[in-house]
Amino acid sequence: MRTDAAEFHQEATAEYDAAFDWYLERSPDAALRFDAEVNRALAQIIATRKRWAIGPHSTRRFLLRQFPFTLIYRERTSGEIQVVAVAHTSRKPGYWKERL
Repeated sequence: MRTDAAEFHQEATAEYDAAFDWYLERSPDAALRFDAEVNRALAQIIATRKRWAIGPHSTRRFLLRQFPFTLIYRERTSGEIQVVAVAHTSRKPGYWKERL
């Protein structure tokens, strides 16, 4: 997955797709709200990329408001944002570190 100013790691794309499909099976409206929430988060990240505290391996976390997911991202030397994980909040913390 790729937006104008953000690139998704291949496994982050798979996580997003799995979450979207899960919501879609239960409610098409919920799936659309999830997609809109991720897009809203990306817009905020792109606009104010250094707003959130820096963590391991220069990553940052953006917690979605309406869904139990965190976007874990980093800024590359090119200035592009890379979303490393679309992590469900119940997953083991740091499971995504091998992607860096």
